[in-house]
Amino acid sequence: MSSLSLVDTATPRVCLVAITKHGAAQAVRLAADLPGADICTSAKFAAQFSGLPNAMRAYDGALRDEIGPLFEGYDQIIFFVSLGAVVRLIAPHLRSKDEDPGIIVVDDAGQFVIPVLSGHVGGANEWSERVADLLGAAPVLTTASDVGRTIPVDILGRHLGWRVEAPKINITRVSAHVVNGEPIAFVQEAGSPNWWTRPTPLPDNIHFFTRFDEVLLERYTALLWVTHAEVPQERWNALHERLVVYRPPLEGAA
Repeated sequence: MSSLSLVDTATPRVCLVAITKHGAAQAVRLAADLPGADICTSAKFAAQFSGLPNAMRAYDGALRDEIGPLFEGYDQIIFFVSLGAVVRLIAPHLRSKDEDPGIIVVDDAGQFVIPVLSGHVGGANEWSERVADLLGAAPVLTTASDVGRTIPVDILGRHLGWRVEAPKINITRVSAHVVNGEPIAFVQEAGSPNWWTRPTPLPDNIHFFTRFDEVLLERYTALLWVTHAEVPQERWNALHERLVVYRPPLEGAA
């Protein structure tokens, strides 16, 4: 059975990209709050960033020539560029949601922050909310689990070091069941109880259990199971595309 690991504990590499006078002004505001972020800007507006501790690349050519290195060098790329332009610029460089960096767009007036790519796995949704808070802007989230304030199946427990174990089709199917409000059994036999990080209550369609054998499987559309126990192939087969397993770190593990 193939599985998907989504754990990323490294400090994200962030770059702010600005190519207009107003965009650069917004990027300056954000850079002051993110001193670890790098800056990529047109040489014409480089002077606006003077005095900041952020590393900066001022380019003279076309922005499209910078996109490849940006994709290779950063985990979050925050563009102060129009959404349409960003879509056209990044299109030739897209590979998969497991490889692409988070792409975020901030409008020229600094009113809206839009995660464009890799919202969940790449962290763009979380970073969009952070950027919006720093700029006093509104985050524009379109991912169903974020809009519906429910469990993000593909990255649940990532901040705790959990590893998700399931075929990708299971993650896709179970995510749909969760956001559609279908009855979901959540079984936690291991790991930290602090996995729910949203300010809203856990949705009513999520039913909590402490042991797998407590669950009447026929009552639930899908099962999320946090455990150290071995899951035999027969169980995966019996719960065809309905099961996602999470593996918390073992106690004492580095």
